[in-house]
Amino acid sequence: MSALLHTLLTLCLTFTQGGCTYPGNHWGEWSDSQLQPTIQKLMKGYNRYLRPNFNEGPVEIGMSLDIASIDAISEINMDYTATIFLRQRWRDSRLVFPGNESVSVDGRLVSLLWIPDTFIPDSKRSFLHDVTVENRLIRIFSNGTVLYALRITATIACNMDLTKYPMDRQVCTLQLESWGYNLQDVVFYWTRGNDSVKGLDILRLAQYSVESYYTSVSEAVYETGQYPKLVLHFALRRNVLFFILETYVPSILLVVLSWVSFWISQSSVPARTCIGVTTVLTMTTLMMGARTSLPNANCFIKAIDVYLGICFTFIFGALVEYACAHFYTMQNQTIEELHRELLRDFNESNGNGSIPIFRSTQPKHTVQMSSTAEEPLEQAADCDTRNHAGAREKLSDQGCGLSSVRSASRRAAAAFTVENPHNIDRHSRTAFPMAFLCVNVLYWLYYLFL
Repeated sequence: MSALLHTLLTLCLTFTQGGCTYPGNHWGEWSDSQLQPTIQKLMKGYNRYLRPNFNEGPVEIGMSLDIASIDAISEINMDYTATIFLRQRWRDSRLVFPGNESVSVDGRLVSLLWIPDTFIPDSKRSFLHDVTVENRLIRIFSNGTVLYALRITATIACNMDLTKYPMDRQVCTLQLESWGYNLQDVVFYWTRGNDSVKGLDILRLAQYSVESYYTSVSEAVYETGQYPKLVLHFALRRNVLFFILETYVPSILLVVLSWVSFWISQSSVPARTCIGVTTVLTMTTLMMGARTSLPNANCFIKAIDVYLGICFTFIFGALVEYACAHFYTMQNQTIEELHRELLRDFNESNGNGSIPIFRSTQPKHTVQMSSTAEEPLEQAADCDTRNHAGAREKLSDQGCGLSSVRSASRRAAAAFTVENPHNIDRHSRTAFPMAFLCVNVLYWLYYLFL
């Protein structure tokens, strides 16, 4: 009886060390060839500091990715944060055991095995998830194949071209390289080509949509040698609808609001000035708010900056238009008042029986004639003409030059004089909307299709 109990206890300990059992088998039917080896047996004589196939050729390591999420894409820092499941497969002949099954071991036993030194070269920050334990998976197959999977979150740099922001398309990459083993030691490959990457098709982002992606195999060349590299390329198209509602529509409405002043009377100075100044200040605030989420880089003249600049120009132009119209209105009023004063003086002089003022060739010399003293004045004028005949001949050339300068100045002044200042508002009601429409057509054609 004691011998039978000892035998049963020995069998139980053997099954416990084996790690798993086969369903359908009875206790007495197990043999040494059917029992899966324990970790202690596999690790006997195993050196984790030497890679597989040492001195026999490079180790081929297959990679596959599951993109769990892309949490944030920052234009200011030019990076993105992603959570990925990275799976690596390679064959280690030292871990071959009989049978067709696999052994899944605790991730904390990774320190007992040789694993690749894979890293992400463009990573700024990264960490391995450890709730409730470190998110690692090690599975050993009977032919010596090792599956090593882990869940990591990394912030990865992405060089962005923001010249067409917010109608831009960004191409970011996720690179995997070997840190210390060169191409003579390890070789990287994608296990199923483009199908090695999962999760991007169903990914939903706040401002972007994944347009396309593909994988490639490359080499990283450094001073210390050539290293294997795998690259995942994915293109992100920004959703412009948010920016249309947030920035473009308010800008257009501000421009249209500035045109309201064209239908307000020019005499309503406070109303037109208030509309012009208010739209200019509001547009300035909108421009400053649009730049808060963007990098302050002088090398980027973004599409949204161009559009806001166009809108600001039209709004400021409407304010300048009123300044010009008001100036010419006041100028015409001044000229009309002068004409009325001259006409009144002329009528008063005719009513007194006097003749309008004549000016002699001498500066500041005015002669006024009345009807009762015509003959003496005529004699004085004849004497004055004879005495100054020589002076007139000498100044004739200068008089011609002065008259030509005066005529040229009159023509120049007439070119900048508007007969009816109200026509400025009338023409602006058509010119401003048509110009703004043409500029919008050119803008959207260039940034959307070129």
